[in-house]
Amino acid sequence: MASTDWDLIFSYAGLLCLASISIYAGAHGSLPAPKKQKSNGSDKSVVQSDEDDEDDEGVEDRLSSGDAWLFPVAGSVALFGMYTIMKFFGKEWINWLLAWYFSIAGVGSVWKSAASLMRFAVREERWKKFDRNRVLVLKGPRELLSVSLRTPTIALFPLALIPSVLFNTSETNRKSALITDILALSFSHNALCLLKIDSFKTGCILLSGLFFYDIYWVFGTDVMLTVATSLDVPIKLLWPKSLIFASERGYTLLGLGDIVIPGTFVALALRYDYARAGGKGTFRKPYFYATLAAYFTGLVTTMTVMHVFGKAQPALLYLSPACILSLLIVGIVRGELGDAWKWIDDGEMKKVVGDGSGKGHEGDGSVEQDDGRRKNK
Repeated sequence: MASTDWDLIFSYAGLLCLASISIYAGAHGSLPAPKKQKSNGSDKSVVQSDEDDEDDEGVEDRLSSGDAWLFPVAGSVALFGMYTIMKFFGKEWINWLLAWYFSIAGVGSVWKSAASLMRFAVREERWKKFDRNRVLVLKGPRELLSVSLRTPTIALFPLALIPSVLFNTSETNRKSALITDILALSFSHNALCLLKIDSFKTGCILLSGLFFYDIYWVFGTDVMLTVATSLDVPIKLLWPKSLIFASERGYTLLGLGDIVIPGTFVALALRYDYARAGGKGTFRKPYFYATLAAYFTGLVTTMTVMHVFGKAQPALLYLSPACILSLLIVGIVRGELGDAWKWIDDGEMKKVVGDGSGKGHEGDGSVEQDDGRRKNK
């Protein structure tokens, strides 16, 4: 009987932890910031606003069901286009070009993630005590441009440069897995904070479409595997197949798409839990924990099948059904499936009280869904 390969098991466990932590952090980052009361007056003054730039979410666009249908098509075009370019022109120049692109984007991504991590570590009350530094461009009493950052955010900028500089200056075949993971985790975190779907219906369409997309491009062709292994850019998580982090045996990898796509669904479940609680304080998270556990289980299944059969697996083959089924099971058990399915994440955190009828309502008035729009009676 063959001995247990603890090095490989350790590698799988490392990827599981990185992916799960990334989704957990990104999902909480997708929660809306508490609404602040706006001061009266048509003109803004220099001292009126106490908000940082990182607090200013603006008007957020969300993916609708129409957008979700296009994801597999757009993904297929991009994937096959990349594969064709590498086949005819080689991978060296496109790796060089993408390395520069992701290095520049990585500075902003790592900076934003590092600021979010520090803000979480010191807690909101202490964070607000740090000096707020503002750069203003004024025309009369009106602000044309305003940049406002706390002192720790500014101090983190030089540190945010380090991963990108190290990644772009290292040789192609000797890029550090640690630096790659730092950049990839920051991209994943920010994608989950910013990329939001508007309903569970849209989420199910997105996961179902990419379920077939992943199966075709992994099992039907060599396109996905060729592109994933040829591109040396931080769009994947790596973990060495070694208990001592040696690189001789290579690495196991997980593409960011297998984190971000299901992660948007998990993040939506958290925002639904938040909306059910009225967007206030500590709240119960049954849908979030169920979908996160389903993601973890689906990823374990993917790795198990890949290990047993010794062949690359389309992760969304297991992750998509796991996430969708977790929503259905929790909704049915709690008698809230109709309410969850009709709920629209429009950014307005109104308390939704499930009654099993498919029409959520608030404590001070009912809320009904009409053609995807929420109306108060």
